[in-house]
Order: sequence, then C-alpha cells, then structure tokens
Amino acid sequence: MISKTYYKYIWLLDLLLNSDEALSFDIISSEWDLNPAADDTTLALRTFHEYRKGIKEMFGVEIECDRKKNVYYVKNPEVLEENRLAKWLLRKYSIPKDFATFNGMKDRVLLEEIPLGQAFLDNILDAMQRNVELQIDYQRYERGQEEHMQTFHFQPYALKVYNRRWYLLGYKKEKENLLLISLDRVHDLKKLSTHFELPSDFDAKKYFADVVGVFVDKDKQASKVKIRAYGVQAEYLRSTPLHKSQAEVRSKHGEFAEFTYRLCITPELISQLLAMGENVEVLEPKELKEEMKKRINNMFNFYNL
Repeated sequence: MISKTYYKYIWLLDLLLNSDEALSFDIISSEWDLNPAADDTTLALRTFHEYRKGIKEMFGVEIECDRKKNVYYVKNPEVLEENRLAKWLLRKYSIPKDFATFNGMKDRVLLEEIPLGQAFLDNILDAMQRNVELQIDYQRYERGQEEHMQTFHFQPYALKVYNRRWYLLGYKKEKENLLLISLDRVHDLKKLSTHFELPSDFDAKKYFADVVGVFVDKDKQASKVKIRAYGVQAEYLRSTPLHKSQAEVRSKHGEFAEFTYRLCITPELISQLLAMGENVEVLEPKELKEEMKKRINNMFNFYNL
C-alpha cells in the first residue's frame, strides 16, 4: 500500500487546498489529531516543515507562510493541473472531512481493496523521477512449468493500474526490449545508481491508446469494433465507456444502442465483452465475432454434461 509518509503528505496538501483561508500551525495541528493517518501522534512543527519539503519534492507544490499573519497556504495549486499522478493520488487517498471519525465507521463505509502489488511503489516512483535503473527479482508462471524466478535490470518508463493490479512498463536490459510486469509478481526490488535516458519519443498514453487493459501486441493493428448493447447495459456503457474511442452510432430508445471503437483485438477486450453476457452482441469485425462464438461454445461445453 502507499507509504504512511506519502499518505501524510497527501492529507496535509488536501487540507490546505480545501480550506477557504490560510491556516495557522495550531489549526493544522488540531486537524491533524482527527486524521486517521496520524497514528495517535501529535504534529511537531519540525515535522510539519519536513512535510512541506516532501510535498514540494513529490508534487512540485509549495506551501508558503504568510509571515505577517503566521499562516500557511498553497502558493501554486495550478501545478496539480499538469501533474496527473498527483491529482490521482489526491483523489484516491484524500479522506473527506466527514470521514474524520472514519475508524468508528469502518463497518459502514465499505471501500474497494487497494490494488495489489504496492509494496515497491515508493522506490519505483523515486526511480522514475530520477531516471535510475532497478534490479528486480521477478517470479512468473511459465506455461507447462512451475513458477520461474529471474533477476534482471529494468529501466522504469510508466505505471498503470488495471483490475486492481499495478503494472510497470519499462526496458529490460538483458533482453533489450520493452516489457510489462505485474508488481504483485515482484519479490524484491532495488534502486541502482545507473542512470538512463527516457526515449524522447516515448508517450505512455499513446503506447496504451488502442487497447482495453494493459497488454500491447505491436504486431496487432487497431481496427473498428462495433457492438450492440441491450437494455440497461446501453446506459451503463454511456456512463462508463469501455474505451475512450467509444462513439454511439445508433440506438432505439429502451431497447438497444450500438457503439463503435478503434481497438486492437486482445484477450482483455474479449474478456470484458464476455463479462457483459447476453446484454452485448458483437457486430464486427468478423474475427472478433468468431472468437466470441468459440469462447461461448467452450463455456457451454463445460456445463453441457
């Protein structure tokens, strides 16, 4: 999970961003006592200044002091608009003020489990920020074999969450190619002093642009995918698109809606469509329709005993 120190940075920054006015240290300290991340400790002034420094390093956000009034405020909140990771961390880990008594409500406020594989996030983020290599002990399943452990040197390019798992994309030096690894399969990870240059043409958004999920096959080209969604599934897709390329091209009120996408046909896409069951029909391409039929027939055979 995210480190307690980072959580405290996020809590402090969230407090100041959502305050209508600058806050004195006494007010910040009293709010700290209600913070679930405080671990029943008081906030010392020296620690507060260390957190200010850490927030600047992590987010690029400066917490300034108005010395005339001896109050603190966020000097450059606009920086967060350009920092997608910072915005995501704030949105995911900030606790609303109404949850100040969260520990007493834990049986009534049910949250989704934190994504798997977060134990090494701090070191990975630091390595990405500094552009230094990692040494990774990685255990994966090989088809037809038992678990296989390997150690390799890795240049971390980008992180992505999918299906409650963290994935790290980077350059594996031993194989001299891009590799995507799941952090829940990492057994050990060390930051090295070896620096690397992130390719000037690398764009994480573009890399994952044509897939649902995380796995990219460069030998596959994106093509038009068309589906028909029935009943409430159409409304669900309108509110939660399967992919950013989604476009609604036809509908009949209360019955169905047709959506098109530009996607690579991958196992993850097929799994998502299968999960919608009888509420979705693949219209094109033919390749995807045939694969769906094959998977559905295989499933039918499991139960047709």
